[in-house]
Amino acid sequence: SDHMENICGYLMKYTNLVTGWQYRYFVLNNDAGLLEYFVNEQSRHLKPRGTLQLAGAVISPSDEDSHTFTVNAASGEQYKLRATDAKERQHWVSRLQICTQHHTEAIGKNNPPLKSRSFSLASQGSANSPGVQRRPSQNAVSFFNVGHHRLPTGKRVPIMQPDHLVDVREMMSQAEGQQRDLIRSIECLPASGHLTSLDQDLLMLKATSMATMNCLNDCFHILQLQHASQQKGSLPAGTTISWLEPKISLANHFKNGAAQNFPAEINKPASVREEQSIAEPCQLTREPEEINPDEELEDICDDKEDDLGAVEEQRSVILHLLSQLKLGMDLTRVVLPTFILEKRSLLEMYADFMSHPDLFIAITKGSSPEERMIRFVEYYLTSFHEGRKGAIAKKPYNPIIGETFHCSWRMPKSNVATDAGTNSSAHSPSEQGTLPKDPDGQAELDYYTVKFVAEQVSHHPPVSGFYAECVERNMCVNAHVWTKSKFLGMSIGVTMVGEGVLHLLEHGEEYTFSLPCAYARSILTVPWVELGGKVNINCAKTGYSASINFHTKPFYGGKLHRVTGEVKQNMTNTVVCRVQGEWNSVLEFTYSNGETKYVDLTKLSVTRKRVRPLEKQGPFESRRLWQRVTESLRDGDIDKATEHKRALEERQRNEERLRAETETPWCTKYFLKDGDGWVYHKPLWKTASAAQTQQTDSN
Repeated sequence: SDHMENICGYLMKYTNLVTGWQYRYFVLNNDAGLLEYFVNEQSRHLKPRGTLQLAGAVISPSDEDSHTFTVNAASGEQYKLRATDAKERQHWVSRLQICTQHHTEAIGKNNPPLKSRSFSLASQGSANSPGVQRRPSQNAVSFFNVGHHRLPTGKRVPIMQPDHLVDVREMMSQAEGQQRDLIRSIECLPASGHLTSLDQDLLMLKATSMATMNCLNDCFHILQLQHASQQKGSLPAGTTISWLEPKISLANHFKNGAAQNFPAEINKPASVREEQSIAEPCQLTREPEEINPDEELEDICDDKEDDLGAVEEQRSVILHLLSQLKLGMDLTRVVLPTFILEKRSLLEMYADFMSHPDLFIAITKGSSPEERMIRFVEYYLTSFHEGRKGAIAKKPYNPIIGETFHCSWRMPKSNVATDAGTNSSAHSPSEQGTLPKDPDGQAELDYYTVKFVAEQVSHHPPVSGFYAECVERNMCVNAHVWTKSKFLGMSIGVTMVGEGVLHLLEHGEEYTFSLPCAYARSILTVPWVELGGKVNINCAKTGYSASINFHTKPFYGGKLHRVTGEVKQNMTNTVVCRVQGEWNSVLEFTYSNGETKYVDLTKLSVTRKRVRPLEKQGPFESRRLWQRVTESLRDGDIDKATEHKRALEERQRNEERLRAETETPWCTKYFLKDGDGWVYHKPLWKTASAAQTQQTDSN
């Protein structure tokens, strides 16, 4: 083909967390079906630093940015690469996909497809079954050494014949049977005594053996796809092979790896049956509901996430969960155990980022574009401490599609900074929680109201939209966030994909911003949270921007939760403010005039949000929807909480299946799709514009 050209050039290759990204010289050898790389172009005549076989590989452009892509070889090896721009990435991806398709087709033509047979783990017999008896010529050493020998550079990998794959399948069947016998033997041990089923070494053996079998099944599945390509036609360019999914339902393994038998429908508590019988969301009224802030009461709920005991008690559950996961695996569809949940929905967590409304309102009171950008950076950096609620790495509830959360804050006008010298942290909690009163004892309207609404607008991918506004100050913020979680070994990473926009209508300014990644570290001991990554805040009208770096702790030394940043005027490239410190402790702001300001987040007052009582909330409002799960967690009844949570998730799956069968699209309630994002249906910039137009017409 004219497109089968050998290309070469420099790309950035991700090595590891320590080394990071490095420039390497890559060569695509179409004839051999190889992707090779060298330290630089001058060393091209030497032995390559690395080589990937492209037959059966999957080439995937990344959704992280427009420059990154990955090459996933059939052997399981992966290259994460980055081009200089989107055009160069597309050039490499298209050429790699063409080469991959060509060599995958060649494998399919040279080898007849395997006979159709089921290789389900659950359907295999035990190690003593006649169909899986080991032949004299077979041994475990020869089986487990498959693929461990490197071939000389430039030589083609010998193709495994179908009868060889049958031999491998029989050996794997026997290994699976032995592994199941091992699991049963461990689980049959007594709960106490010299050797118990909770022995740490046995639990680790159980976890690693399960992970090993899953990995081998993945590799065998890829070989099957290659041999089946002749029958089904060649693999389309960019095909994604689903080999990073768990082979066993994680939801059924809460009790030391044993399947948990939930009671039959007739024996379920009435509350669970009620959760499952709530009508299909699209059958409910999808008309937006106007929430009256006067119906909302100051929140008295104070769920502290400070219980460390559960982590130690549930160690066996964590180990079994880890045995199902693989590095880089997307955790979106993985059902995690209930004991790691905190007692609030993700939508409410976004609301808690607004717990300093005085700093939010003060942004628009800045006297200059420079001051307003600095104030926004101050508000932005102080929002994460309360939003995370403590150091324990617990996970909020995954919102159900159609779930909503409403709340508001009232802030006395006297508590909002009006000049740059005002330190909002000087106000005490009692001052911020008390409204001025008139002689009759009635609260005056001498306060600002900040209203908040959030909605889960999509389930796959999980996307949340949230919106907040202060009508009195003519300002609002609209954002959408897609949470992507991945397993990273001994930690879990969550990427917040999306964008927010702050609108200061009084000044005609828009500030776009992103969110940092979050990491749950040390998940086998005492899990803790850290933030990482670079975020940018930009105002196109004024030309001011901010660059903020959340630093993850290096392996050796270094501080926890460190953050640095700077605010600059883009046209003059002048830095007007620098910030450093810890996002959950003390922040230091240094201004261009030499002044320094310290903000102690541990002493910064928090304004309690106002929410409607449960009896006034709709069935899909977060607190009412998750009420029984939350109550069970407060009581420490993990089994009951799991049952209620499972009922909600099962109902959501059934509704999703029904919509797919009837081809019924999901109808959102408060947010509308706008390009790649979501926008509140009645944002302040539209209502304010409409009001001005109406006033002009009346005059």
